[in-house]
Amino acid sequence: MSRIDARLKELGLVLPEPFTLPPGVRLPFALVNVRGNRAFISGHGPQNDDGSLAGPFGRLGDTVTVEEGYALARKTGLSMLASLKRELGDLDRISGWAKLFGMVNSAPDFDQQPMVINGCSDLILEIFGSETGRHSRSAVGMAALPFGGIAVEIEGEVLID
Repeated sequence: MSRIDARLKELGLVLPEPFTLPPGVRLPFALVNVRGNRAFISGHGPQNDDGSLAGPFGRLGDTVTVEEGYALARKTGLSMLASLKRELGDLDRISGWAKLFGMVNSAPDFDQQPMVINGCSDLILEIFGSETGRHSRSAVGMAALPFGGIAVEIEGEVLID
């Protein structure tokens, strides 16, 4: 068992199955695009263990709380890790997290996007540690997000061996 797989098991975390596309949706791009020693991670949303999209759906500051948003950002991080594992074969190939870009479906006056995206940042640091997990990050509000109004979408970049 790889070091990261062992850490996931120790933390009781499960990576979700591949994303189940809603009917009629087509994604003409790679979820993970490897170029040299970098892997670019396309925007991911929160998933349940079976690969379906996880709710609650809606806007932070309206129908979704900061605590729910934090949990959704954490699930989004697991979704990203699942895609990385499918593409790389082994999460131990990740030598560093470079950047996360978090998008939060936000009500007009909502300004706590960083608190929401902390769910993903905290997860990465918990799994990979303070050096490999260290990353830069943005957290911004969006008027809407896809697939029936997911509350969080995150993309990223990792360095790989």
